[in-house]
Amino acid sequence: MSPPDEEERALPPGQYVPRGWPVLHYGPVPKFRPKDWDFRVFGATASGGQYGWSWDEFEALPRTKALADFHCVTKFTIPDNLWEGVSTAAILEAAPPEPAVTHVMVWAEYGYSANIRMSDFLADGTMFATHRDGERLSPDHGFPIRLVVPHLYAWKSVKWVRGIEYMVKDRRGFWEERGYHNVADPWREQRYSYQEDADESPPL
Repeated sequence: MSPPDEEERALPPGQYVPRGWPVLHYGPVPKFRPKDWDFRVFGATASGGQYGWSWDEFEALPRTKALADFHCVTKFTIPDNLWEGVSTAAILEAAPPEPAVTHVMVWAEYGYSANIRMSDFLADGTMFATHRDGERLSPDHGFPIRLVVPHLYAWKSVKWVRGIEYMVKDRRGFWEERGYHNVADPWREQRYSYQEDADESPPL
């Protein structure tokens, strides 16, 4: 018997590789209006003020790339995505948080949100992506920008991002309030809130 064409890749527990890139989101796809769009950083900033970028200003920020898998809590994994965008570290350098900040809340169109630990937010490969595999994100995959946190389940990779809030105390985002796990590590299969340890989450 001949060997397989390619080495079998390791996937997180319960995951499979689908055909294509499925589209999943809550609510309608927002319309992008460049003249009205902005990206804001607020909350517990070191300066006590807010920061903001227009679309042209955001597009001019330094770019980064990362090759990473994409894990959805609905059990599919898309391997080897080449993401391109603005690193989360670049945003924190331009808009420094207070030293006491432990989490960020990522805010998107229509008030959607997801909370993320600062350590995850600053992890290698985490970025505000504008491109995937050399092409602009499509509207149903988050155009003009989506957060990409490759090592967490993809509901943390928020589409249509409009800003981040620095927090000195954790609180749950949209899906976290509706029964999803507060941390969302796919390798530990942290899908639902009932799996949480006491030190992993704020009260429901």
